[in-house]
Amino acid sequence: MDRIIFTKSCRVCQKKGLNSQLVFMKSKLCIVMKFFKHFWILFLLIYPFMMQAQEREMLPFSDFEQWVTRNMTESKVLGGKERTLYAIAPVDTIEGAVPYANMGGSPWATSNAFANVIGIKKGSCTVVPELREGGGTCARLDSKLETVRVLGMVDIEVLVSGSIYLGELYEPVRSVNSPYSKMTMGIPFTKRPKRLVFDYNLSMSTNGNRIYSTGLKPKKIVQGPDSAEVYILLQHRWEDEEGHVYAHRVGTGRERYTESTDGWVNGQVINIHYGDITTESFFRPYMGLLNGKKSYYSINSKGKIVPVEEVGWGAPDEEVTHMLVMASSGCGTAFVGAEGTTLLVDNFYLEY
Repeated sequence: MDRIIFTKSCRVCQKKGLNSQLVFMKSKLCIVMKFFKHFWILFLLIYPFMMQAQEREMLPFSDFEQWVTRNMTESKVLGGKERTLYAIAPVDTIEGAVPYANMGGSPWATSNAFANVIGIKKGSCTVVPELREGGGTCARLDSKLETVRVLGMVDIEVLVSGSIYLGELYEPVRSVNSPYSKMTMGIPFTKRPKRLVFDYNLSMSTNGNRIYSTGLKPKKIVQGPDSAEVYILLQHRWEDEEGHVYAHRVGTGRERYTESTDGWVNGQVINIHYGDITTESFFRPYMGLLNGKKSYYSINSKGKIVPVEEVGWGAPDEEVTHMLVMASSGCGTAFVGAEGTTLLVDNFYLEY
């Protein structure tokens, strides 16, 4: 009886003296083995990409392809200038000098602000969308002096660093006093990522020193250059019976950048270190706990905006309840910065 031979590579099936049934069975086995061999090779090739997709989580709206456009007119006493402010949220347009609150499920707030002080309306814009070469949109963060001219004369200058952060700004802003008390920092979060990954492009100011200017007093020169900053902080928060909010710092990833980049740096990685990092070689004072005047704020169970006092370092395995992410063209100190610094950011991911 003629033998059945499926492929030239199936040498075991080409041996003489085998009956047709055995040859047929062995030929099928060879085909199956060959299929699984090819399948395994293909799996090994695509596995890294599968794992990357499973282990990466983009922060909502952090591809910066969607923006809200806010068109407003400032008060006539300030010249009645038309201003456009932007917010990171589903595409929309808002007309008029009206307060903004986070929209469409976006967790992002910015340093852009609508102020209304004793009826005088003013807009400040230091974060705008910008096109990237090759397509897509990123967020542009600028450090600049916001100048308020009353009846054509310079009256107030305020240094504002362009910033984006997970949280909310409460408008209208009524004064420059205690700026952190007008915003909440952080969102509920319970996961334990290993690192924050993002793209950035930095152009540092050519000024050798920084400026401190609140608008309430003449601006001052602060010795030393500025630095841009990106960080992720993980906290375990709790509230006492009186409504005070406290936190342990569970995870820390914080970097400052002082040198301009040669174009885009894609896939910049900030590792997240769990537990007390004060004895680690990479620790810097700016990575320390946030308390006292450095405290950020949150809304407590009574509906009040209160400071979040970081009272200690959490254990490496302590439960996480909140995540803070911020990028800024300045070093994070209110009203201090180097005019002319620009930080472009895009595509924020968490890696696990």
